[in-house]
Amino acid sequence: MIIQRPDCLNNIATAVKRAPVTTLLGPRQCGKTTLAHIYGNEQNATYFDLESLPDQRRLQNPELMLGSLKGLVVLDEIQAMPHLFSVLRVLVDRPETKARFLILGSVAPHIIKNASETLAGRTEFIELSGFNLKETGNDSSEKLWLRGGFPLSFLAENNDDSLAWRNNFIRTFLERDIPQLGINIPAAAMRRFWTMLAHFHGQTLNASEIGRSLGLNDKTIRSYLDILTGTFMIRQLQPWHENLSKRQVKAPKIFFRDSGLLHTLLDIQDMRTLMGNPRLGASWEGFALEQVLQLTRPTESYFWATHSGAELDLFFIKNSKRIGVEFKFNEAPMISKSMRVALHDLSLSHLWVVYPGKYSYQVDKNITVLPLENFSEIIQT
Repeated sequence: MIIQRPDCLNNIATAVKRAPVTTLLGPRQCGKTTLAHIYGNEQNATYFDLESLPDQRRLQNPELMLGSLKGLVVLDEIQAMPHLFSVLRVLVDRPETKARFLILGSVAPHIIKNASETLAGRTEFIELSGFNLKETGNDSSEKLWLRGGFPLSFLAENNDDSLAWRNNFIRTFLERDIPQLGINIPAAAMRRFWTMLAHFHGQTLNASEIGRSLGLNDKTIRSYLDILTGTFMIRQLQPWHENLSKRQVKAPKIFFRDSGLLHTLLDIQDMRTLMGNPRLGASWEGFALEQVLQLTRPTESYFWATHSGAELDLFFIKNSKRIGVEFKFNEAPMISKSMRVALHDLSLSHLWVVYPGKYSYQVDKNITVLPLENFSEIIQT
C-alpha cells in the first residue's frame, strides 16, 4: 500500500520557491526524509544526512562545500550540526549563490530558535505530521485512530506488527534520541512520566498532581513536558483569553499528537480493547483534534474554558473568521448551553460539532454537526 501525500509535496514546492531556506519540522519517522527524497529527486537535489559520518566529513568545510552547489540542497537532521545555520545565512546572502536549501529536523525549539535568530527573513517553516485521514481515506479511519499516523505503524501488516513498531519507537526515542539532544534523563523516569501523561490526555495540566504521583516537583514536570512537546510527541493546547469578566482557565490542555503512541502507553492493542477503555472519549477527541488541525493549519490554536463551566474544545482564527470546534464521541451530540455561551462570548463566525457519525446537519444558524470524515468543510467557512 502506497500513501500519496500531494499536499505536503505542494507545500514544500511552494516554500522552496518563496524562500532561500525551507525548514521542514516534524517527529522522527513521520516521513520527512521520504518526502524530501521524492521532491529532491524531481529537482536533482544534493542530499546530506547529517547523522551520517561520511556526510559529516564532506561538510568539514561547509561554506566551501555548500557554496559550490547549485539547485536544491537537502540537509537532513540539521540539529546534529547546528553551526550550519550561520553558514546558511552567509551563503543565502551572497548574490552569487545558486542553491536553495531544504533543511529537516526533529527538535522544534532548538531548530526554530536557531533558524529564527540566524535565518530571520530567509526561511519558511513547514510542520509535518504522520498520515491524516485525507491521505489514508475515510475507510481507514479506525485503523488510523488505533495505530496512529506514523507511516511504518499505519502500514504494518497487522496490529501486532504495528504495536511492536510503536514499542520499539518509544524505546529508541527514550534511550537514544533524547540523550542525543544532550538531555540526561533516565529512560525509565521519562517512560513513567510519559505513561502518566497518557492518563491525563485531553485534560488541563495539573503539574502538582502529576508531580505528587511521580515524586517530582513542578519545575521538573514542566521540564519533562517541554521535552516531549519540543520533539512533537505532545501538544500543549494553550487557553484563549478574552477581556471578559468571567474567570478563565489558564493552564494548557495536554494531548498526545499521535493516537497510536497514546494507545501503546495505555496498553490498548486493538479496537475491542479501545472501545472498552475509560479513556475512549478522550482518545477520540485528541485524534479528531489533530485531524482538524492538520487540515486547517491555523497559525495559532487554543481551547477556551471558564471556571463557571463554559468551554470550547478548539478555537482558532482563519481568514479573519473566529471558528469554534467541539468534539463529541456520540452518535447524536446535543447542543449544550456551554456551546451557546462560547458562540456568544467568543463572537464565533461558526461553531462546528465534530462527531464520528455519518450525517451533517445544521441545528442553529451558526452551529453545525459534522462527521469527522467531512471536516474539510471547516476550512470552507
